[in-house]
Amino acid sequence: MAWDRGLWIRLAALSGLIAVAAGAFAAHGVAEPAAKEWLRTGANSEALHALAVLAVAALFHAGARRARWPPALFLLGSLVFSGSLYVMALGGPRWLGAVTPLGGLLLLAGWAALAWAAGERPRP
Repeated sequence: MAWDRGLWIRLAALSGLIAVAAGAFAAHGVAEPAAKEWLRTGANSEALHALAVLAVAALFHAGARRARWPPALFLLGSLVFSGSLYVMALGGPRWLGAVTPLGGLLLLAGWAALAWAAGERPRP
């Protein structure tokens, strides 16, 4: 499958939308302090990584072919990390807290892959 910059940008935009919605729900839709904190943490992380996907799309467009890996790691990491926090905040099982660090590891892998990609000389 070819690297589709437009697809990554659309997925980043959707991730940003979910982050804003989760943050708004944390501020106005829940009263339980733990749920508010989980939603805030998930929203902040997801928003940051949505922006990272947009930046990586620009890097890839500039010719850094290694930059094809970080967006998938960032978005999958956000899905697992933030998604598990969102589900717990909405009343899901607390054992999902054990899954959250796996999402964090995927996010770390995305940053490591971005560091690797940034060392590549861009090709026209």
